[in-house]
Amino acid sequence: MQMRKLGKSNLEVSAIGLGCMGMSFGYGPPADRQEMIQLIRTAVERGVTFFDTAEVYGPWTNEELVGEALAPFRGKVVIATKFGFTPTTPGEARWSGFDSRPEHIKAVAEASLKRLKVDAIDLFYQHRVDPNVPIEDVAGAVQDLIREGKVKHFGLSEAGVQTVRRAHAVQPVTALQSEYSLWWRKPEEEMLPTLEELGIGFVPFSPLGKGFLTGKIDATTTFASNDFRNIVPRFTPETRKANQSLVELLNQVALKKEATPAQVALAWLLAQKPWMVPIPGTTKLSRLEENLDAANIELTAQDLREIDDAASKVTVQGARYPEALEKVTGR
Repeated sequence: MQMRKLGKSNLEVSAIGLGCMGMSFGYGPPADRQEMIQLIRTAVERGVTFFDTAEVYGPWTNEELVGEALAPFRGKVVIATKFGFTPTTPGEARWSGFDSRPEHIKAVAEASLKRLKVDAIDLFYQHRVDPNVPIEDVAGAVQDLIREGKVKHFGLSEAGVQTVRRAHAVQPVTALQSEYSLWWRKPEEEMLPTLEELGIGFVPFSPLGKGFLTGKIDATTTFASNDFRNIVPRFTPETRKANQSLVELLNQVALKKEATPAQVALAWLLAQKPWMVPIPGTTKLSRLEENLDAANIELTAQDLREIDDAASKVTVQGARYPEALEKVTGR
């Protein structure tokens, strides 16, 4: 597995990471715990050194899972987790709002350290911008934790350009995590140029469009009752049917490269910037191996031009989040 540095920081991770959220919640019932522990450990054996979790995933159960799975590899892997929501119900995807008050950030850090079974959190993201707490106060609280040796790097998730700049002026931001893929390219407008200017790494989540870009989902696919894609406008049967042309484009490239649509989608991301590290999630070993093999696919400049040209003719239908959720992103 190739390695990459997140921006100008000294944080070096595998070119492809592993998003662990779906192992515990979000995409239907939680997966079998022992199977997920084995999957995470297999990822390490395959060269993955970058794992993504958050206190609100579960809540709490995902951090515990990741902590147990990676305990034998302490010091050899990078674990990213997040603060900023107020979880309310263990085992359910619920939260009562934002809370990035400095005292809460520090309490979350202490609890996450225990669940992850580590002495320091490698990368600590603010999960979403809290409209009630100045970002300078948030950055200052994480800076305190870094000085105390409890956190190594500061990150932001789904923040806007001005928020990133203000935070970075107080405590250097190592990485921004936001959604980015061939079917959500908004970061290209302002965020990617800003990150390049400031030397901040970029961690695309949902790099496979919440599974849609794998080519395994169509208008007839049904999701479990507690799969959050049921409330996502982009996943209505009508929009799935309308968006199939994007998957067909990936299929055409995949045939030429003897690859899969998912691998082309990930290879496309890897080709965008050398400081970009996607974190596809999965609960299946075969998908893990498929995703990691994407790092071996080379897309030429001509390939990239052809993909961009074809993608520019596709108008993706449907919002990526319900309106209430979309309001809390990009602040």
